[in-house]
Amino acid sequence: MSTKNIAVIVGSLRRESFSRKVAHNLIALAPDSLRFSIIEIGDLPLYNQDIETDTPPAAWQRFRDEVRPAHGLLFVTPEYNRSVPGALKNAIDVGSRPYGKSVWNGKPGAIVSCSPGAIGGFGANHHLRQPMVFLNVPMLPREAYLGGIDKLLGTDDKFVPETAEFMSKYMHTFAAWVDKIAGS
Repeated sequence: MSTKNIAVIVGSLRRESFSRKVAHNLIALAPDSLRFSIIEIGDLPLYNQDIETDTPPAAWQRFRDEVRPAHGLLFVTPEYNRSVPGALKNAIDVGSRPYGKSVWNGKPGAIVSCSPGAIGGFGANHHLRQPMVFLNVPMLPREAYLGGIDKLLGTDDKFVPETAEFMSKYMHTFAAWVDKIAGS
């Protein structure tokens, strides 16, 4: 099994967000066969086809160039109003354009949603799944919702043992998914 590069897209822009902490925990729990890069989305101008020219905004180009070589995608997101944050949806749109040059196409993906609430970002998880499937991203069938995330992280921002065990299994399942879809 060769090493696979994984683009991690964090849906929250806040530096100390639960989603960012979860992403770092997931990276630490993943098998060595995966190499991760968190791809920042906070500087992406809103997608507007009028400025999709031969020289698109530098932030769009940077984002596309960072996602394009990835073998797989890991989305870690909070839930805003039973859906995904606007910045995350914008990143999806930026990556899917220009038509026929989507950086998402064919890359295996997975979603981990988290929330201090009881249902762990269920709405965001399912809303995110819809455009990714449309964009030809084979999504890991196993779902992960981390409800009560404020209680699943210790004072050191690491997962409590039970959550670490569960998410370690999830990350190993994701690694097998990436290997299956992206090839060895």
